[in-house]
Formats: sequence, C-alpha cells, structure tokens
Amino acid sequence: MAYIEPSEFATKMVDAGEQKIFMSTKDTVVRAYMAGAILALAAFFAITVIVKTGNPLVGAILFPVGFIMLYLMKFDLLTGVFTLVPLAIIDKRPGCTTDQLLRNWGLVFIGNFAGAMTVAFFASFILTYGYNTDGGALAAKVSSIGESRTLGYQEHGLAGWFTIFIRGMLCNWMVSMGVVGAMISTSATSKMMAMWMPIMLFFFMGFEHSIVNMFLFPFSMIMGGDFTVADYLIWNEIPTVLGNLVGGFMLVGLPLYLTHVKTSAERKVSATAKNSLA
Repeated sequence: MAYIEPSEFATKMVDAGEQKIFMSTKDTVVRAYMAGAILALAAFFAITVIVKTGNPLVGAILFPVGFIMLYLMKFDLLTGVFTLVPLAIIDKRPGCTTDQLLRNWGLVFIGNFAGAMTVAFFASFILTYGYNTDGGALAAKVSSIGESRTLGYQEHGLAGWFTIFIRGMLCNWMVSMGVVGAMISTSATSKMMAMWMPIMLFFFMGFEHSIVNMFLFPFSMIMGGDFTVADYLIWNEIPTVLGNLVGGFMLVGLPLYLTHVKTSAERKVSATAKNSLA
C-alpha cells in the first residue's frame, strides 16, 4: 500500500485538471452522466436505509459506496472539477484557458444533472408502480426533506441563503478531501478508506452537495413535495453550486497547490538558533 507524498499527488492534481480540460465533449458528458446517476443511486440507497432503520448514521456510513464506485471508474462530478480544473490554469499549462474551464464545468453540470434526473425518474417509478400507487414512507420522507431544505431556508431570508452557501462550502471541502485523498496511494483498498471518511462526514452533517440535490429535489417534487422549481433553484441549487465551487477550490485545491506545488524556499536556521530551540 504505497504512500504518495503530498508533493507528488499535488502535481497529479494539476495533471488531472489539465486532462479534464482537453477531454472530448463525448467523454466528458458520458463520464459526468454516469457520475450523476451513480451518486443519485447511492443517495436513494442511503435514504432508504435511513427510513428503514431510523438511524441517519447508518445511511451516512453506507452512502460513500456510490462515490467510491464512480471515482474508481474515473467518472466526473462537478464538485471534483471545481477543485482540479482551475489548477491547470493557475499552473499555466499550455492551452488551458478560462473558456476551456467553463466548457468543462458546463458539460459536467449537464451530464451530472441528466444522470441524477434519470435516477429520480427510475426511483419514483418503482416506488409507485408507474405512478399508480402511493410511494409510502420513503416518499413522505423525501418530500419532507425537499420542503425543509428549500422553504426552510427561505423562511430565514438572506441568512438562510448564506447558510446553504456555507453548507455547500463545507460539503465540497470534505468531498474534495476524498478526491485528493484517494491519490495518496496506489492501492484500491487505501483509496477507498481515504474517500470513505470525509464523504461519510458530509452526508451525516447534512451539508449541501449540488449533484445529490440534482437528484433529491426533483425526486421530492415528483413524490409530492410542496415547493416549486424556482424554490429549488434559488433556495438550494444555486447557492449550493457556488458554495461547492468556493469550498473545493479555496479550501482544498488552492492550498495544496500553493504549499506542495509552488513550495516556497525553506528557511535557513542558524546553528545558534537551533541550539536555542533545543
């Protein structure tokens, strides 16, 4: 289980960002679609576990299986490209421009959303036998989550909006720690362990993940959640996406780049100072 020093995997982060910028449109969209679908299925699984067990911690412990699957298959989430792709531009990699960055982010957003919506349709269909029966306890749970995490924030006005934004920051701080943490080893088992911990933390703490929400809120609306598309966009998805962007880049990607890729010269300590410290 070889351990890779931060200085090594930080360079790999920049390489990954560059590779994603130059990926073809087809590959970018397909990988994003699959990532959104798999993460949505994991969220559906975790919510089902919570409803059946009554224990949110059990759902949080099991939710990371989806993130691990999509990471090992090299599928792309918007939260991950928020962290990695800007590094290629900061590092002045040839051909990496802001236009290319926005193209990547836009394609990944579209792919993630399409994948998450597909699973929202599948989940709602199987719960209701083709929309012919009531969705039961799970439908009621999902509806209440959707309402509380849109209208619940709306009740607090601007403070509620910034609460979502900060929860989005905290979420992608942890999710991106999972992304880069998986780079510390060449062992699949070690990668899984490094990813599991921060993903479990964000889910249990109720932080806001833009791709999970692309599944959760449409699913909630289909299941009878009493809120509108505008409520979802203004009082959840938009501030969540912005928070995810700031959290992933400012709290993970940029600090690692600044201290492990663009390392400053070490301070020279005189023999006298060393003796005094001793």
